[in-house]
Amino acid sequence: MSDMKTISKPINDELNHLDELFRTTMKSRVTMIDQISKFILKQKKKKIRPVLALLSAKNCGGVNESSYRAAMMIELLHTATLVHDDVVDNADTRRGFASVNAIWKNKVAVLIGDYFLSCGLLICINGDDYHILGITSNAVKRMSEGELLQIQKSKQLDIDEKIYFKIISDKTASLLSASCEVGALSATKDPQKIESMRNYGEYLGIAFQIQDDLLDYLGEKSILGKSVGMDLKEKKITLPLIYAFKNSSKSEVKVITKLLKDNLQKKQISYIVDFVKNSGGIEYTKAKAGEYITKAEKCLDIFPDSDSKTSLHSLLEFVTKRNY
Repeated sequence: MSDMKTISKPINDELNHLDELFRTTMKSRVTMIDQISKFILKQKKKKIRPVLALLSAKNCGGVNESSYRAAMMIELLHTATLVHDDVVDNADTRRGFASVNAIWKNKVAVLIGDYFLSCGLLICINGDDYHILGITSNAVKRMSEGELLQIQKSKQLDIDEKIYFKIISDKTASLLSASCEVGALSATKDPQKIESMRNYGEYLGIAFQIQDDLLDYLGEKSILGKSVGMDLKEKKITLPLIYAFKNSSKSEVKVITKLLKDNLQKKQISYIVDFVKNSGGIEYTKAKAGEYITKAEKCLDIFPDSDSKTSLHSLLEFVTKRNY
């Protein structure tokens, strides 16, 4: 399986230039901002979203200055949402590293998230890239709706498969879709190519989140940076459990639902994980992820063969076979 280093190879020079632009853009006379920016940027290894934006641009004609601004806006927006999410979730760590709020406290974390977002907005405004603002604003709207819908449904414990896909499409896929769309739009005006890349990102994002939800039942803390069953502790009902509920007796569902209403302990989490595995939830979830990967692959059929297209195919494999 290709890793992100191999996948990013066709845009290595572009990513190096993007890193330079980041360092210049994030430079501030406020020492604390510089410290936090360096702390965050040092942790970001995969950079999937800016990679998607640049690969999409290259796949649609070539990377230009607008492509760089699009990639920066996407990454700054993503970083801001992560920092804010950690505040909302009261998280001390993210992927094995201390969170910003754990080191600098909530007030600073909220403000630095706002700072990143404002930097992204200014980049687009100064470059007259108002089309990027429209696409990313819609993505933020969808992300917020997805998160709030998940919170609402988690309290009610009544998420079905239709609602689940609505949540993950808005919560996760929206920004990956936007990454591909702004990248494509920076390089071409061909509506078919732009739509194909947008849909590729949407399907990729859905598969990405399905895999993430699957890892909550299968992963290891040392790899994930979070405990297995964390979604269950937060009352998040995801596809493996939704399928298990659908294919189990009412009495079994009642037992699990009652457990979910309590503060879950390790033994109870293990019980629910075994329930999901024995009900076929793991296999079903893997199959669903595969369906969306196939859809994403078909979106690339209209493009001629190239290194960037090969990387976009490899990224699909990376997403579904990753264990972190």
